[in-house]
Amino acid sequence: MSQILSFLPKFIYGQLFITPPAPTKDCAGKTVIVTGSNTGLGLEAARHFVQLNAAKVILACRNLEKGEAAEKDIESTTGRKGVVEVWQLDLTSYESVKAFAKKSQSLERLDILLENAGIAPPNFKLEEGSESTITVNVISTFLLALLMVPKLQETAKKHNTVPNLCIVSSEAHFFTAFPERNSSSIFDKLNDRSSARMTDRYNLSKLLEVFACREIAQDHPVSQFGVTITSVNPGLCHSELIRPEAPAVVRAFMTVMKAVLARTTEVGARTLVDASLRGQEDHGAFLSDCKVTEVAKLVTDEPETQTRVWRELAAKLEQIEPGVTKNLERGVSAKL
Repeated sequence: MSQILSFLPKFIYGQLFITPPAPTKDCAGKTVIVTGSNTGLGLEAARHFVQLNAAKVILACRNLEKGEAAEKDIESTTGRKGVVEVWQLDLTSYESVKAFAKKSQSLERLDILLENAGIAPPNFKLEEGSESTITVNVISTFLLALLMVPKLQETAKKHNTVPNLCIVSSEAHFFTAFPERNSSSIFDKLNDRSSARMTDRYNLSKLLEVFACREIAQDHPVSQFGVTITSVNPGLCHSELIRPEAPAVVRAFMTVMKAVLARTTEVGARTLVDASLRGQEDHGAFLSDCKVTEVAKLVTDEPETQTRVWRELAAKLEQIEPGVTKNLERGVSAKL
């Protein structure tokens, strides 16, 4: 609780008085994938990449019809046609994630994978054998990341560049006490319907993302890995994350918070683009307001918890796709 109270003034100040700068870095020749990009932050991030002259921007969406509408919207506002493509990706399905990654191997290059898609469901529901928030925000997110590492490393080697893997996390990771870490199996505990704290589940999923990003970066320096990995907080934005089926009290609270503090999705998306274009000196960093910032005290105080989270997550990923964690070990000097 003390950490939350100490964080709140910084959060409120940032929302009211800090406006992240619009991105200006040229993306000519780059291929970019943005997940969850038919609406909200993902859509606006994709629009920025098109405006920054990216050669190809792939909208990875569960609903193709909505994705195609987003494509037309981007084309109409940027005046650039033939740049945006819409590919199907459903993070509630591991087979969909695998199929998307397989299709991506046909790309000539991949410079940026921006994993923006996420959910905050109010009710406990299983997807692929795990609670849906954990399936989408954590397991499928890192399954896709690891499946795409070979293409990112191939791009690094062929084009003498350092591609970026960016995970959209949140300052919400400050707001969880993460009591599940005291269980013998963290992910098994998260699947316990009787003890699930769904009002905290989104916050917790964002903490797990921060842990995983930091552990991967710690174990795999850019000099060997060939890819920069970051996590980013877009701040409180006018997005569709809180669904209509959420409890009335939650919807009412968020309505007031957004009315007073929220950024537009375009402004929030600036932080996503900035993080996706960071250099290798920011490998493993957590970014907010377009600058490297601190993570929750729980993260810095408990490195052993970070390692344990990653080991449990890696074991799950191996069950889904045997050998996938070996993609982290290959390095850019390996035969791709």
